[in-house]
Amino acid sequence: AFGSSVLATANVLMASVFNPGEVIIEHAACEPEIICLAHFMKAMGARISGEGTPLITVKGVTRLNGCEFSVIPDRIEAGTFIAAALATKSHITIEGVETGHLTSVLNISEQIGATLALKNNSSIDIRADKLRPVNITTLPYPGFPTDLQAQFMSCLCFAKGTSLITEKIYPDRFMHVAELNRMGASIQRSGPYAIIEGKQKLYGAETMASDLRASAALVVGALAAEGKSQILRVYHIDRGYENIENKFNKLGAKVKRV
Repeated sequence: AFGSSVLATANVLMASVFNPGEVIIEHAACEPEIICLAHFMKAMGARISGEGTPLITVKGVTRLNGCEFSVIPDRIEAGTFIAAALATKSHITIEGVETGHLTSVLNISEQIGATLALKNNSSIDIRADKLRPVNITTLPYPGFPTDLQAQFMSCLCFAKGTSLITEKIYPDRFMHVAELNRMGASIQRSGPYAIIEGKQKLYGAETMASDLRASAALVVGALAAEGKSQILRVYHIDRGYENIENKFNKLGAKVKRV
């Protein structure tokens, strides 16, 4: 049996809205993005119930109307900045977030060594000093998101001791391992598992991004590494982040796109 899929759920949800009669989506994804999409479609006149549960019901309509709608904050972008703060042992504040969507990420961050202060469910103050090794297993929401696995692998490279990452969503999502090892990391991959032997330092190197989240992971690793790094094929990162280099530079980093 296949597990839930965010994109499959979203596509079936959209394809069903004009279908005569009733469509029941079983094993639906429960991610906040699915709930947001359903709320958007309902604001336009769709008849949807059960969003946020594994069983969504769609009753067909003949038309949708225009509406004004605000999308939810990007929890993966927020998680990427959390990983960067951990890796660089920095103190930053992330605003405009939905902290309730990041429960599993914040729990893991505290296990790694973060000190967190949440405010009004929309702001995260994070500081980190000494990092601790942890075990992370990616799972469908509300579990730890696979889209943050690579970024947190980067920060665990600086946590002295042995960490284990188990990738249960995309077992082959480890293209970033070899690139982090180019920077001096000690990561071994075996099937859906990655074993990270944390070190005090990584070193700047020329690396190549293979996909969106691997790009972000290499940026996180490079920010915390000693010396200058160059990341090739970084255009992947633009699929999921807007002006990420500018945001890091505002935090004191030195990132330049060439």
